[in-house]
Amino acid sequence: MSVWGKVIGGVAGFALGGPLGGILGAVAGHAVDKMKAQEAAMGGGGPGGRAGGGDAAFDGFDQDARQVAFTTGVIVLSAKMAKADGRVSPDEIAAFKTIFHIPPQETSHVARIWDEAKREPGGYEPYAQQISQLFRHEPAVMEEIIGALFHIAKADGVIHPAEMELLTRTAMIFGFDAHAFERLKHIHLGPDGEDDPYEVLGVDSSVTDEEVKRTYRKLIRENHPDTLMAQGVPQEFIDLANEKMATINAAYDRIEKQRGMK
Repeated sequence: MSVWGKVIGGVAGFALGGPLGGILGAVAGHAVDKMKAQEAAMGGGGPGGRAGGGDAAFDGFDQDARQVAFTTGVIVLSAKMAKADGRVSPDEIAAFKTIFHIPPQETSHVARIWDEAKREPGGYEPYAQQISQLFRHEPAVMEEIIGALFHIAKADGVIHPAEMELLTRTAMIFGFDAHAFERLKHIHLGPDGEDDPYEVLGVDSSVTDEEVKRTYRKLIRENHPDTLMAQGVPQEFIDLANEKMATINAAYDRIEKQRGMK
């Protein structure tokens, strides 16, 4: 089953509890309410009850629940980011659809989650905190979420200060320090000045060849698509992961040539 069937089906989402489960529960609840209203107008009965999110523990979630959490988290944080700068550009919408590989028949379902997140009066922090708890042992997965947000934020050619603030604060909630965030900025936005491949790997240019190799191998191992999918990144997001891998490989190739490494 694709990630969309898992998200729209809602079973794994409700098990998440917390704000992510609450969003999915509200969306499902609206659908139930609409169905009940339609059936009432026709004089029939229908299923009752509004689904909601509880306070489920985070340990022991299966692959489906983790994929639902990842996908819902990106949708919700993207919606909150769009709300932060006050407008959603056509380029951002196009980038959003590109990242998600959304089938045409599922667009309306994704839009309902997006709209619910924009309507919900709370901030983005509780959602980022829940994601941080759920993926606390998989920082590479949280890097993919930040990467998706960077991709959307830069789609219209400029990152609004409110968008950068959300990205910075979200990275902090995820447990990334300033140095780690600068590395992610360099990967997803490119250099501010002179192109420095060491920034992509997150190492100083003074480190030994062996340290460069160790860091590169670690990044490749952590960011390999198979590793990410095992940790909860849906197949629908792997194109973005492959772009990141290509950037890391290109940076290492440049360092290797500069140093004459073998």
